[in-house]
Amino acid sequence: MPTDIGDTPQDLAGLDPESRQIVLDTLGLVRKRLLPKEKILELDKKEVFPEEIIREMMGPDIGLQLLFIPEEYGGIGGGDRDACALIREMARICLGVATAFFAIQLGADPILFAATKEQKQKWLGKIAEADALVAYAVTEAEAGSNLAALKTKAEPVRNDAGEITGYVINGTKQFISNGGYADFITVLAKAPEGPTFFIVEKGMEGFHQGKGEEKHGIRASNTSPLTFTDVSVPVKNLLGGVPGNGLKQANMVFGHTRLMVAAMGLGAGEAALDIVIDYAKKRVQFGSPLSEKQGYTHKLVVPHAVRFEAAAAYMDEQATRLDAGEKDLQVEGSIAKYFATEAGNKAADDAIQALGGYGYITEYEVEKIKRDVKITCIYEGTSEIQQNIISTFRWRTTVKSKGDYYGAMAQEMEALHASMPEIGAATYARAAKTLNETIMFVHNHKLTRQQYIMFCLADMMTHVEVGVSMARKAKGLIRERSSQAKKIVIVSRIFASEVIELITTNAIKIVTGSGLANEEIPSTLKEKMGYEGFMASHSGLIQDMDAVADILFGRE
Repeated sequence: MPTDIGDTPQDLAGLDPESRQIVLDTLGLVRKRLLPKEKILELDKKEVFPEEIIREMMGPDIGLQLLFIPEEYGGIGGGDRDACALIREMARICLGVATAFFAIQLGADPILFAATKEQKQKWLGKIAEADALVAYAVTEAEAGSNLAALKTKAEPVRNDAGEITGYVINGTKQFISNGGYADFITVLAKAPEGPTFFIVEKGMEGFHQGKGEEKHGIRASNTSPLTFTDVSVPVKNLLGGVPGNGLKQANMVFGHTRLMVAAMGLGAGEAALDIVIDYAKKRVQFGSPLSEKQGYTHKLVVPHAVRFEAAAAYMDEQATRLDAGEKDLQVEGSIAKYFATEAGNKAADDAIQALGGYGYITEYEVEKIKRDVKITCIYEGTSEIQQNIISTFRWRTTVKSKGDYYGAMAQEMEALHASMPEIGAATYARAAKTLNETIMFVHNHKLTRQQYIMFCLADMMTHVEVGVSMARKAKGLIRERSSQAKKIVIVSRIFASEVIELITTNAIKIVTGSGLANEEIPSTLKEKMGYEGFMASHSGLIQDMDAVADILFGRE
C-alpha cells in the first residue's frame, strides 16, 4: 500500500509531461480530421467499424499505437499514465473507436507481459509498423470472467522423437473486440499443463472470425465470436515458450487493463458532463439559465464532477505505482474500474435527464454516450465481479494485518488533518476506522459467505481508498501551490461527505440487517456510526457545492 503517493517518485517509466501532451495534441488533430461529430454519429447509426480510420491512426503519419510499445520494439515507450491519458481522451471522442483502439493494446499485453524477446520482436514489431490489428481472445460464452472455467483446448503435437512441435486448438471465444478484423489474436487455451496464451493468425486453417454482433452501444467497434476447429499452431506461437502460465499472466494483465477501462469510463462520462455544462449555460428556463438553478446544478452536475475528480486521483495514483515498477495491483485495478465506470455510467444517465427531451435526440450525443458507456461496467469483468474481488481480497488483507491496512490509512488521514484541516481528511479517517470495525464485525460473525454483505463492504472499501487518494492529491497540489489546489480541496471535502454517508449507511445495513442481537454489536462500532460524527462531516456541504458550481460554470 502506498503511504504517501502525494510525493510522486522521480524514477518512473513513460514519457515526460511535454511528450505526453504532444501525443494528446496529435489525437486532437485526428479528431478534427478523421473523427468529427458528424462522422462519429454516422458510424454509430450505420454500425460501421472504421477499419480504415483505425489503420490510419496506426500509420506512419500518426502512430498512436506506438505509445504502448517499448522503444526497443519500435515504439515510444509510454507508461501507464500515458496510456490512461490517451484512452481517456479517446473515450471523450467516441467510446466505440476507443474500444477498437484499446483492443489492440489489450491484445498486445500478453506479448508484453509473457512473450520471449524473439516473440516480442516479431509481434510487437508488426503492431509498431501498423501491419496488424490485434484482438485479445479470452472470454467464452460459458466461462465469462471465470478464466479457470475456460473450455478451449490446446492439444500438443509431437514428432517422432517425442518433441512438441505445435498445438491443435479447438473451441470458441465470445465477445471479442476487433475479433472480426484482427490480423492476429492472443488466445487463451487450456494445454495439458494449464491455461496458456498462443498467437493465432488470420487465415490459419480452421480459424473462423465470425460476423460482428449487433450491439446496444459502442457500435463503431467490432465484437465477434471466434471459432477454432483443429487449428494447427506452431510451438513458436506459444507465448513465453512454457505452457501453463496463462492464468498468472492474465491476472498480471488485469491490474493494467482494468485501469485502462477506468480511463474509458471516466472519459466517456466527462464527455457527457461537458455537453451538459455547455447546454446549461445556454438553456433559459423561467427567466434564467439552468446553470444558475441550484437544484439542477447540485443534482445533475456537481456530484458527477466531484466523482470524476476522485476517480482521476485514484487512477493517476495507481498508474504512477505501475510506472514505478509495482506489479501486483489487481485489486487496485478492480477499484479503479468499478468506481470510474459506475461514475461515468451514472453521469451519462443524468446527462439525458439534464437535457430533457433533447437528451433523447441523437444530435445531442448524450444518448449515444449513455448507450456506449454502459459496456465499461461489463467488459473486463462486470461491476459485480469487481465487487467480489475487492471485498474478498481486502477482507483477507484486513484480517491478516489485524486491521493495520485501513488503520494505516486512518492514521495518515489524521496526520494530514492536523496540518491541512481544510481537505476533509478527518472524515476520511473516520470512514477508514468505521470500515475497519465493520470488516472485523463481518469476519467475527462469519458473514463473509453472504454475497450482498460482501458487496456492501466492497462499496465501502472502494470509497475509502478513492477518498484517501483524493486527499493525497489535494495535499500535493497545496504543496505545489498549484492553481488547481482551491478546486480540488473543495472537491475533496464534498467527496468526503459522500464517503462517510455511504460508510455509515452500509455499516448500519450490515450490522443491523444481518439480524444479530443488539448486544452483539461492538460499542466502538456504534460510536463510529454515531450521529454527531456524521453531522460534522457534512458541515458546509451546500456552500462547497455552490463553490464548485461557480468554478464549473465560470462564475468566479
